[in-house]
Amino acid sequence: MSIIDTNLNFADDTKDYWNNFWENNNGYGSSNIDPDTNNKKLQKYHQLLWSKQLPNGEYMDLQPSQDSYGTNILLWKDFVLSSDSLINGFRWPTMKSLIDELKVELPNYQQFQEEYIRKTYTIGGMIIFPRHRNSINQRRGCSPFIKDRVDLTIECIRLYYEGKENPLSYVLKSDEKFFNLFNDFKGYINYFYLQDIVSEDYKKVNIYIGSGNLKDSPLPQNTKEWFIWHDKTIDFLKKRNARIAQAMS
Repeated sequence: MSIIDTNLNFADDTKDYWNNFWENNNGYGSSNIDPDTNNKKLQKYHQLLWSKQLPNGEYMDLQPSQDSYGTNILLWKDFVLSSDSLINGFRWPTMKSLIDELKVELPNYQQFQEEYIRKTYTIGGMIIFPRHRNSINQRRGCSPFIKDRVDLTIECIRLYYEGKENPLSYVLKSDEKFFNLFNDFKGYINYFYLQDIVSEDYKKVNIYIGSGNLKDSPLPQNTKEWFIWHDKTIDFLKKRNARIAQAMS
């Protein structure tokens, strides 16, 4: 039996996560409580998962901080690492037109979104990144060409390892010491069980919607694209959770 429960969702497991959820974010849904910084079980899962031998031969032995760096922080050597959700939900007031169309197609829209959140907040939807001002988890959300998309984030990391410019080049280069731990893109992908978002030869990232050229809007342009995004994301989560369960059994 796996020592990590890949069915556990950190939304339900985080106290008060759902309080006033659909009143927040101008009625588009948002929590005032972030599992990344408030759920100790999530921190423990990250510690168990990523404390292992690195591709460069070292052993990453993660230890929880004593709150000197903030809550739910993991430390190793001089690396300060924190949890980040890989998956977004596109529930933003700026997407009102598309969301209104989704509500027509999904009479149970709020319930549908809640189930999506529960699935994305399993360990398969989580990762760790270096924590600092203007970190990856901040910049990928702010970038108009990424908007927190997991596929485009991984594409930027692929391009980084190839020495090619991308919307996250600056922050990835600033964390060069971290990315060097994995030697190359394949090493990074395998370490974090991300194989199901890349091709078998690791040369391409599976772009879920749009061109993936990192120049166009990353947002779904219609409900058809939104459902494609949803289905491919859920498929990725199921496969990554299965990889994690197998590795930790």
